[in-house]
Amino acid sequence: MGRLLILLYGVLSYALALVALAYLVAFVGNFDNLPFVTKTIDNGVVGSLGPSMLINIALLVLFASTHSIMARPWFKERWTKIIPQAMERSTYVLVSAVTLLVLYYYWQPMPDIIWQLESNFWIYTLWAVSLAGYGIVLVSTFLINHFELFGLEQIYTNFTGKAPSGFKFVQPLFYKLVRHPLYTGFVLAFWSTPTMSAGHFLFATMMTAEILIAIPHEEKDITSLLGERYKKYLNEVPMLIPFMKIK
Repeated sequence: MGRLLILLYGVLSYALALVALAYLVAFVGNFDNLPFVTKTIDNGVVGSLGPSMLINIALLVLFASTHSIMARPWFKERWTKIIPQAMERSTYVLVSAVTLLVLYYYWQPMPDIIWQLESNFWIYTLWAVSLAGYGIVLVSTFLINHFELFGLEQIYTNFTGKAPSGFKFVQPLFYKLVRHPLYTGFVLAFWSTPTMSAGHFLFATMMTAEILIAIPHEEKDITSLLGERYKKYLNEVPMLIPFMKIK
């Protein structure tokens, strides 16, 4: 495949990922009053609880399984025998974005209330924590390498003929406090809500479970690359919660 086509493919994949992630904020936060937001986690046609739960679980499993499996080295090794190496990360980003958009579209609202806060202080506090969680996610991508994370660096170096920079272990800012600040940010964002519906609870629970399942696999992959240096980091820095060294 030509370098220009790979470049365009990567840019379009990145653009779609930005759309999917931006919509995630509106979807989870029920910001259905925003332009172009037509479906949120609690707003839409409400069906029977049982079928709705099964559909939502299937959608979450679809996202979690593709997101996790495609990140594993054994999958990448086989996948890059089919597609160019430069497209691998962009394809991962594209599939993640598409599965998120499918989840938004087919999600079945389950609006039964689990908790609902009345105090304005706590309502605004939880909204602030949720938005701060998304902020932590965004900043964390730039603290490591935003462009490599979303496949842009790979398609650019392929287009220009430069050698890719390769994996680098860095420990800036949030990464000194927790090993996975992106995941910490998502957990904060998903759980910090003044109104928790059954659907939101299912979403937050399964996304958190996917994170906890994925982390050991990710850390095993990184340890195989970095060895003792990363093992030392695992022992010194907590996984998700600052100052809690729970292995």
